[in-house]
Amino acid sequence: MPLIRVDMIEGRSPDEIKELLDATHRMLVSVFKIPQRDRYQIVHEHPTSHFVVEDTGLGITRTRKCVVIQVTTRPREREAKESFYKLLCRELETTCGIPPSDVVVSMVTNSDEDWSFGNGRAQFLTGELAPERSVA
Repeated sequence: MPLIRVDMIEGRSPDEIKELLDATHRMLVSVFKIPQRDRYQIVHEHPTSHFVVEDTGLGITRTRKCVVIQVTTRPREREAKESFYKLLCRELETTCGIPPSDVVVSMVTNSDEDWSFGNGRAQFLTGELAPERSVA
Protein backbone atom coordinates (compact mmCIF):
# COMPACT_ATOMS: atom_id res chain seq x y z
CA MET A 1 0.00 0.00 0.00
CA PRO A 2 -0.68 2.88 -0.77
CA LEU A 3 -3.43 2.13 -3.26
CA ILE A 4 -3.29 4.42 -6.30
CA ARG A 5 -6.26 5.07 -8.56
CA VAL A 6 -5.65 7.17 -11.64
CA ASP A 7 -8.51 8.61 -13.66
CA MET A 8 -7.86 10.08 -17.11
CA ILE A 9 -9.41 10.72 -20.50
CA GLU A 10 -9.11 7.65 -22.71
CA GLY A 11 -6.58 7.61 -25.52
CA ARG A 12 -3.15 7.24 -23.95
CA SER A 13 -0.94 4.44 -25.25
CA PRO A 14 0.03 1.50 -23.00
CA ASP A 15 3.58 2.92 -22.86
CA GLU A 16 2.29 6.35 -21.75
CA ILE A 17 0.18 4.75 -19.02
CA LYS A 18 3.11 2.61 -17.86
CA GLU A 19 5.37 5.67 -17.63
CA LEU A 20 2.73 7.59 -15.66
CA LEU A 21 2.34 4.70 -13.20
CA ASP A 22 6.11 4.20 -12.95
CA ALA A 23 6.66 7.92 -12.29
CA THR A 24 3.98 7.95 -9.61
CA HIS A 25 5.48 4.89 -7.94
CA ARG A 26 8.98 6.39 -7.99
CA MET A 27 7.69 9.42 -6.09
CA LEU A 28 5.84 7.25 -3.54
CA VAL A 29 9.01 5.25 -2.89
CA SER A 30 11.12 8.41 -2.70
CA VAL A 31 8.87 10.54 -0.51
CA PHE A 32 6.94 8.03 1.63
CA LYS A 33 9.83 5.52 1.80
CA ILE A 34 7.61 2.58 0.90
CA PRO A 35 9.21 -0.68 -0.27
CA GLN A 36 9.79 -0.98 -4.03
CA ARG A 37 7.40 -3.95 -4.35
CA ASP A 38 4.67 -2.17 -2.39
CA ARG A 39 2.77 -1.33 -5.57
CA TYR A 40 -1.01 -1.24 -6.04
CA GLN A 41 -2.19 0.87 -8.98
CA ILE A 42 -5.45 0.98 -10.95
CA VAL A 43 -6.13 3.07 -14.05
CA HIS A 44 -9.59 4.19 -15.12
CA GLU A 45 -9.98 5.69 -18.59
CA HIS A 46 -13.05 7.77 -19.38
CA PRO A 47 -14.64 9.26 -22.50
CA THR A 48 -14.20 13.03 -22.55
CA SER A 49 -17.88 13.52 -21.70
CA HIS A 50 -17.44 11.48 -18.49
CA PHE A 51 -14.42 13.40 -17.18
CA VAL A 52 -15.08 16.84 -15.70
CA VAL A 53 -12.25 18.41 -13.71
CA GLU A 54 -12.73 22.11 -13.18
CA ASP A 55 -10.44 24.61 -11.50
CA THR A 56 -12.33 25.25 -8.23
CA GLY A 57 -12.14 28.98 -8.98
CA LEU A 58 -8.33 29.02 -9.00
CA GLY A 59 -7.98 29.94 -12.68
CA ILE A 60 -6.23 26.65 -13.51
CA THR A 61 -6.45 25.65 -17.16
CA ARG A 62 -6.88 21.91 -17.84
CA THR A 63 -6.09 19.98 -21.00
CA ARG A 64 -6.82 16.47 -22.28
CA LYS A 65 -3.67 15.37 -20.40
CA CYS A 66 -5.37 15.93 -17.04
CA VAL A 67 -5.07 13.12 -14.49
CA VAL A 68 -6.76 12.70 -11.12
CA ILE A 69 -4.66 10.60 -8.76
CA GLN A 70 -6.24 9.25 -5.59
CA VAL A 71 -3.82 7.94 -2.99
CA THR A 72 -5.36 5.74 -0.30
CA THR A 73 -2.78 5.44 2.46
CA ARG A 74 -2.07 5.25 6.12
CA PRO A 75 -1.57 8.61 7.87
CA ARG A 76 1.31 10.72 6.49
CA GLU A 77 2.89 13.91 7.77
CA ARG A 78 1.75 17.16 6.16
CA GLU A 79 5.28 17.94 4.96
CA ALA A 80 5.54 14.54 3.24
CA LYS A 81 2.23 15.09 1.46
CA GLU A 82 3.24 18.56 0.28
CA SER A 83 6.57 17.22 -0.92
CA PHE A 84 4.80 14.39 -2.76
CA TYR A 85 2.46 16.83 -4.55
CA LYS A 86 5.36 19.00 -5.69
CA LEU A 87 7.73 16.22 -6.70
CA LEU A 88 5.00 14.22 -8.43
CA CYS A 89 4.09 17.23 -10.59
CA ARG A 90 7.74 17.76 -11.47
CA GLU A 91 8.23 14.08 -12.32
CA LEU A 92 5.07 13.81 -14.42
CA GLU A 93 5.98 16.94 -16.35
CA THR A 94 9.54 15.74 -16.99
CA THR A 95 8.81 12.12 -17.88
CA CYS A 96 5.25 12.26 -19.25
CA GLY A 97 4.79 15.80 -20.53
CA ILE A 98 1.86 16.36 -18.17
CA PRO A 99 1.82 19.99 -16.98
CA PRO A 100 1.43 20.56 -13.23
CA SER A 101 -1.90 22.29 -13.92
CA ASP A 102 -3.21 18.93 -15.16
CA VAL A 103 -2.32 16.98 -12.00
CA VAL A 104 -5.02 16.69 -9.33
CA VAL A 105 -4.18 14.61 -6.26
CA SER A 106 -6.46 13.49 -3.43
CA MET A 107 -5.17 11.73 -0.31
CA VAL A 108 -7.54 9.33 1.44
CA THR A 109 -6.27 8.26 4.85
CA ASN A 110 -7.12 5.01 6.60
CA SER A 111 -5.56 2.74 9.24
CA ASP A 112 -4.07 -0.74 9.61
CA GLU A 113 -7.45 -2.38 10.23
CA ASP A 114 -8.67 -1.09 6.85
CA TRP A 115 -6.33 -3.31 4.80
CA SER A 116 -6.52 -6.92 3.69
CA PHE A 117 -3.93 -7.98 1.09
CA GLY A 118 -5.62 -11.31 0.40
CA ASN A 119 -6.70 -14.61 1.93
CA GLY A 120 -9.36 -12.90 4.03
CA ARG A 121 -6.82 -11.67 6.57
CA ALA A 122 -5.85 -8.24 7.93
CA GLN A 123 -2.09 -8.73 7.63
CA PHE A 124 -1.13 -5.56 9.52
CA LEU A 125 -3.26 -6.70 12.46
CA THR A 126 -2.21 -10.36 12.39
CA GLY A 127 1.48 -9.46 12.25
CA GLU A 128 1.99 -11.11 8.86
CA LEU A 129 3.01 -7.69 7.56
CA ALA A 130 4.95 -5.42 9.88
CA PRO A 131 3.38 -1.92 9.95
CA GLU A 132 6.77 -0.19 10.18
CA ARG A 133 7.79 -1.57 6.78
CA SER A 134 5.32 0.64 4.94
CA VAL A 135 5.05 3.82 7.01
CA ALA A 136 7.22 6.89 6.45
